[in-house]
Amino acid sequence: MVDNSPKINIIYEERDFLVLNKPAGVLVHHTKHEKENTLVDWLLKRFPQIKQVGEKGRQGIVHRLDKNVSGLMVVAKTLLMYNSLIEQFRCRRVEKKYMALVWGKPPKKEAIIKKPIGRTKTDQLIVVNSEKNIKNKKQAITKYKVLKEFRRFTLLKLDLLTGRTHQIRLHLKSINCPILGDKKKESFDIQRIFLHSFGLGFHDLSNQWREFEIDLPNKLKNIIKNIQ
Repeated sequence: MVDNSPKINIIYEERDFLVLNKPAGVLVHHTKHEKENTLVDWLLKRFPQIKQVGEKGRQGIVHRLDKNVSGLMVVAKTLLMYNSLIEQFRCRRVEKKYMALVWGKPPKKEAIIKKPIGRTKTDQLIVVNSEKNIKNKKQAITKYKVLKEFRRFTLLKLDLLTGRTHQIRLHLKSINCPILGDKKKESFDIQRIFLHSFGLGFHDLSNQWREFEIDLPNKLKNIIKNIQ
């Protein structure tokens, strides 16, 4: 029998939580359209105790990455840690660092994008640039810094100061710097989006700060080597 389970790399593990590197192409939890081979499925097989932690269908999950985004995630293994992490995310005490390769050049070498995100009448997420009648409008804050400039692209380090759905993608599009792989039509086909969660920091149950960092995946490193 072929094993179609996703290949997940555990970066660190202890009794209350684990930190893993989610590869691009893996869905975090079930959706209306996809109900197999998710990160939650993998977690429940490997750590059955997580079945009692958090929401049904999203056991252990306190935050998420889009399917085609790779990088660090923390998963709660106990209810105490789950509640602690949920509160840390709510109070913006979790540190999340990303790297993105974008088309073009941002207006500044380093800046903070502070633009609310909301949903249109057709349920599309957008950056709200005026006082339009938009549903569920919420403030969103992303800090960026230029790491390297190329002829057509720019490599950015991003600090996610709020955690709205598709926040980085929407904010970067709003400054005319869409992420490579996120445009509907591109001459550059990478089969994913060039967005990687490389840094993650939070407090454990003893209030000790825990911080983790990982490299870019080899596929993304090779893209950087070969672009201009």
